[in-house]
Amino acid sequence: MGVACRKATERDLDDLYTIIQGYAEQGIMLARTREMLIDQLSTFVVAEAEEGLIGCGSLTQLGPDLVEVRSLGISDGYKGQGIGGMLIDELVDEARNQQITKVMALTYEVGFFQKNGFTIVPKEVFPEKVWKDCMNCKKQYCCDEIAVLRKLD
Repeated sequence: MGVACRKATERDLDDLYTIIQGYAEQGIMLARTREMLIDQLSTFVVAEAEEGLIGCGSLTQLGPDLVEVRSLGISDGYKGQGIGGMLIDELVDEARNQQITKVMALTYEVGFFQKNGFTIVPKEVFPEKVWKDCMNCKKQYCCDEIAVLRKLD
């Protein structure tokens, strides 16, 4: 199966929305409106197969040396084939290009992130994340996501 990763473009908007909404409906990813996706489009990378767009992920700047992996998702039928790892590689390369030294995520898929070079850390080491996003989250006081971090050379 030939899969290529690339920067997202406007023509990817509907597919991005569909993938993210599918995860949001399961309660495992924050929903994003189409307007939010348009505003954040430049932060997304996508995985594309012959059949079309099959995965996505984005980087959000939280501080001068910290970015967060967000909206990382793979379409049903394509999970477990290394596509998520390909997207992480693209996002980490982008962080390196921006001279960012730390990449974090909040996740339910700890094993996946550990396999891709991340380690579990306390959420409290990311005050940037807490002040930017967690203050407005309905799970603020009962967050069950695990924080992971990858330090870059």
